[in-house]
Amino acid sequence: MTNLKIGEEAPDFEAQTTKGAIRFHEWLGDSWGVLFSHPKDFTPVCTTELGQMARIAPEFEKRNVKVIGLSVDPVDNHAKWAEDIEETQGFMPQFPMIGDPELKVAKLYGMLPAEEGSTSEGRTAADNQTVRTVFIIGPDKKIKLMLIYPMTTGRNFNEILRVIDSMQLTAAHKVATPANWENGEDVIIVPAVSDEEAKAKYPDGWKTLKPYLRVVAQPK
Repeated sequence: MTNLKIGEEAPDFEAQTTKGAIRFHEWLGDSWGVLFSHPKDFTPVCTTELGQMARIAPEFEKRNVKVIGLSVDPVDNHAKWAEDIEETQGFMPQFPMIGDPELKVAKLYGMLPAEEGSTSEGRTAADNQTVRTVFIIGPDKKIKLMLIYPMTTGRNFNEILRVIDSMQLTAAHKVATPANWENGEDVIIVPAVSDEEAKAKYPDGWKTLKPYLRVVAQPK
């Protein structure tokens, strides 16, 4: 099992998807990416998740974020599942869904151990319950975030958008975002920025709560 960490390069791979064959890094290009995985097709919570992602897909597009799903079932099953998703959730997924019937990507990303065999046939959602991870990957192909969910808890895609807003902001400016931060709220000047540098960057000033905790308006 691969033990991936934040800051490491996201493993590259080739796979069949509902939009054709891809090489992952090439498909990402210069975009951010969200790879979110599912333990099996035709499962109830994942059906709602894929419908929600399809509903809010424009929010990811305007942030230059490509979305791709993964389920350890063949691509043909994904296409049939997409019809159920549209029927029950009102939206048809337009983003690609990776077919992983040999469990290669699930193992590559540490979601299943190497000894779990090499086929999705005969496996249940419970067998694959660890394939419930969100990976956010930057344009540099480095892993920026990993969120692992239990099968019974649907993912909060508003939180995923919030984290992307934070990471894109902090990638562009030497700031961090505090607890429960929402886009447009005050941010924190990181300790690596001296007061002298901060004066040049923020001529209107900031609020010093502690020498290590300096709060400033969100940069434009």
